[in-house]
Amino acid sequence: MVPYVTTIFGGLHAGKMVMLQGVVPLCARRFQVDFQCGCSLCPRPDIAIHFNPRFHTTKPHVICNTLYYGQWQTEARWPGLDLQKGASFLIVFLFENEEMKVSINGKHFLHYRYRLPLSRVDTLGIYGDILVKAVGFLNINPFMEGSKEYPVGHPFLLYSHRLEVPCSRALPQGLWPGQVIIVRGLILQEPKDFTLSLRDETAHVPVTLRVSFADKTLAWVSPWGRKKLISAPFLFYPQRFFEVLLLCQEGGLKLALNGQRLGATSLDQQALERLRELRISGSVQLYCVHY
Repeated sequence: MVPYVTTIFGGLHAGKMVMLQGVVPLCARRFQVDFQCGCSLCPRPDIAIHFNPRFHTTKPHVICNTLYYGQWQTEARWPGLDLQKGASFLIVFLFENEEMKVSINGKHFLHYRYRLPLSRVDTLGIYGDILVKAVGFLNINPFMEGSKEYPVGHPFLLYSHRLEVPCSRALPQGLWPGQVIIVRGLILQEPKDFTLSLRDETAHVPVTLRVSFADKTLAWVSPWGRKKLISAPFLFYPQRFFEVLLLCQEGGLKLALNGQRLGATSLDQQALERLRELRISGSVQLYCVHY
């Protein structure tokens, strides 16, 4: 529902990405996405970044600005807005050290230098003429070193399109260096466990990642059942969203959870190429499995 105001857990920092998926109504005049320093109604909070597409003029454009102590600063204007009335869109806000970059439907559109510290932002507000389908708070792929490009933003599936669990996905060509498996979902209210496994053409299971909520552990499990605990804070919580990334590289798989690297497991290249199935089970609702 719009207006939509929500806390940005953990705040904003360089490397954070916010994805907004929605539709511009046919009667739209304007909408705005505000990255706010608080959520009070009176006094009005500072707005570090005000992103404001406008459709009611002869030349649709975007205004960006900053509200500081109740005063708007000098506005910045970008013409050539690539949002159409009645059409769906995917906007990606990518936060870097000195500026925010925005892409619309996969194309870079603008960049806006910060006028207030990014660390002050803790609230997202969406207002005006917009139908919101999904909002996501993600980190740049943690395996990308020094990349200046936009991370790949895979659109979110709506809640009505949850994937069935257990979930199985074929890997007809196995895995190869550079491939990333992305799993996104929601932990159930009273979770017991969560398992992600990779099986080869003989139904052998050389790779298993197991999450246990009883003892709050995350572990790699060998084909013989031996556990290798992953030494990291336990980041799975009931009724919270999660994102698991597995990066295939020569010699094994690297793991990241919610944008944090959590180590790796060893597997030779031939074993990676023989993998034929990704299977996910446990106390989760799945919204995205991509590879």
